[in-house]
Amino acid sequence: MKKLFGTDGIRGRANVYPISPDLVLKLGQAIGLFFKEQHPHPRILIGKDTRLSGYMLEQALASGICSVGVDAQFLGPLPTPGIAYLTRGLRASAGIVISASHNPYQDNGIKIFSANGYKLPDDAEERLETLLNAATLGENLPIDAAIGRAKRIDDAIGQYAVYLKEQFPKHLTLDGLRIVIDCANGAAYRVAPKVFTELGAECFLIGVAPNGININEGCGALHPQNLAEQVKLYKADVGLAFDGDADRLVIVDERGELVDGDEILAICGQQMMRLGKLRNATVVSTVMSNMGLEIALDRVGAKVKRTKVGDRYVMEEMLKGDYNLGGEQSGHLIFRDSATTGDGILAALHVLEIMVSEQKSMSSLKSCMQRLPQVLKNIDVYEKVPLDHMPILGQLIAKMEAKLGKTGRILFRYSGTESLARIMVEGQNIDEIEALAAELAHETSQAIANHKRGSH
Repeated sequence: MKKLFGTDGIRGRANVYPISPDLVLKLGQAIGLFFKEQHPHPRILIGKDTRLSGYMLEQALASGICSVGVDAQFLGPLPTPGIAYLTRGLRASAGIVISASHNPYQDNGIKIFSANGYKLPDDAEERLETLLNAATLGENLPIDAAIGRAKRIDDAIGQYAVYLKEQFPKHLTLDGLRIVIDCANGAAYRVAPKVFTELGAECFLIGVAPNGININEGCGALHPQNLAEQVKLYKADVGLAFDGDADRLVIVDERGELVDGDEILAICGQQMMRLGKLRNATVVSTVMSNMGLEIALDRVGAKVKRTKVGDRYVMEEMLKGDYNLGGEQSGHLIFRDSATTGDGILAALHVLEIMVSEQKSMSSLKSCMQRLPQVLKNIDVYEKVPLDHMPILGQLIAKMEAKLGKTGRILFRYSGTESLARIMVEGQNIDEIEALAAELAHETSQAIANHKRGSH
């Protein structure tokens, strides 16, 4: 079983195991050997966000890769989806992203794209861990001219920007639009302003002065409050906020109100359905998406297919069912006809295309979906007892769901990273769902405590 890789690569505190230079160098060797098994002369791209530790980790990775006779190419700071795109476009064997996404600067992470631009599957990550742990990893290394070469690709941002602009219809421009852009002092700080400005928009910028330690700090998709204020200050048409590696998008409308991933899916899903472009009349989202998304899509004859939380699972379902639009409430949005992973800038271009072509304000587009109230509860647990081992709690949830009927739902799950049970209750009456959530939280604590006493 995998030990280092989680649902989105390896992540942790920088300069502390496993995100330490010695381990990352060995990981570079394992990555190089893995792709040598598949390609006679592999070439691996390395990109990063703007964290201070990115310089250290890219050098460690490149040292490991080159030491096993494989070439490495540096892309510099670039959004995660840009690295996935260039891995395909430059016919590289793999692309490595050094980023901890929306986490604070102290953290960092490593995730890997294969030659087709998709994240590595579980079996490939398990093979990497086997190579990494092998006693022979650092033995019989190539010498002399067989050592790998490392070089920098100087026009990575330009290539990615051209690709993005090509996704925007040629007969449309952003002329006359006032846009506030928050790049979270992250990987999009150069490419996002370039794309929107060159398409004709008047842009006002936030979070475009990275210093290695201010990524995601009070800005970006996780902290859109300043963006909302700037949209109102500049009387802008829309505000766009990206996270540290720019694979997620949050929008602010002209009134300063938030537009989340569910609402963006509703806007794009309805338009694609009307144009006959929504494959299999289905949008893929997660169990956390608001029921308002289902109601909005049902009005145009489309439906929602739900997955576990995580954009990786959304993509897996999209591939399995041949769907072309999916995403998460948090702002990971996947347009599979154009990209192999979530892309915040690309998602923003799709929304702006709808704004321009339909001549509608962002608040008007947002009104296509009415959110149902949601109440979330996190309960500390010392044991993640399966729900089917707590029949009384299961019966209570079933009783509550019957009471809510078709206009509400209950979600019970355990956190994948913390010792928490997460409860979500959704419905039309806020007082009712708050009462149900409070009761369910109490009963969950009791059920887990009873199970522990019964197991002794």
